Amino acid sequence: MKDAFGLPQSLLVLGGTSEIALATARRLIARRTRTVWLAGRPSPALEQSAADLRALGADVHTVAFDALDPGTHETALGKVFAEGDIDMVLLAFGILGDQAHDEREPLSAVRVAQTNYTGAVSATLVSASALQNQGHGSLVVLSSVAGERARRANFIYGSSKAGLDTFTQGLGDALHGTGVHVMIVRPGFVRSKMTAGLEETPLATTPEAVATAIEVGLRRRSETVWVPGALRLVMSALRHMPRSMFRRLPI
Repeated sequence: MKDAFGLPQSLLVLGGTSEIALATARRLIARRTRTVWLAGRPSPALEQSAADLRALGADVHTVAFDALDPGTHETALGKVFAEGDIDMVLLAFGILGDQAHDEREPLSAVRVAQTNYTGAVSATLVSASALQNQGHGSLVVLSSVAGERARRANFIYGSSKAGLDTFTQGLGDALHGTGVHVMIVRPGFVRSKMTAGLEETPLATTPEAVATAIEVGLRRRSETVWVPGALRLVMSALRHMPRSMFRRLPI
C-alpha cells in the first residue's frame, strides 16, 4: 500500500529501459518503494536496468512485454498482478520516430502510432482493470507537450501522443471514485538517448526533473503534471494561436 504521502511500495514500469522511468524508480526507491517490476522486451539492457535498481536495495523483477503485441498484454501483466498488489503503474514506453523518413515510409509512421497509441491503450486498460480490481493504485502515463498541437517538425509523434493524452483523460474520468488515481505527465524536450542529436527546444528538461515532478504529483494526487511547469502557460498560448501565425514559428 502507499504511505501517508501517496508514494508506492510497489511499482510496475511498462517500458523497463526508459530513462525517465528508471530515474523515477530510483527516486521512489530512495523514498519508499521496495518492489519493482520492469516490463519490456527481453534484452541485456533490461537485465542491466534491473541489476542497477537491485543495487539500490529494491526487490526487482523483469517480465517480458511487447507494446506491439497487445494480444499478450493481459497474460504478461496478469503475471505481475498475480504476485501481489501493485501500488503504481508507470507507462513509459514510446518511440520518437524520424519525421522525414516516416513521411516517406507509411509503415514506419504506423509503427510509431501502434507503439505510442495502440499499444499504450491496450496496456493501460489491462493495468487499469487490475488496479480497479484491487481497489487502489496510481496509473501514471507519460504523454508529451508534442500532443498539444500538431507541429510540422513532429506531427506523426505528436498525433500519437495527442491520442494517448485524450484517452488517458477519459480513462481518468471513468475511474474517478474507484480508488484508482490517474495522472498524465506532459514533459517538454527531455535530454535523453532518444533525443540525442536533436536540437533542443526552449525549457528542455532531464529525466531526473521529470522524476521529481512525478513524485510531487503523486504526493498531491495531481491529474496533470507539466515538466517544467512553465510549459503549461506556453502551450496554452500556442494552442490558441491562429494557424497562419503558428505555421511561421520556427518549431
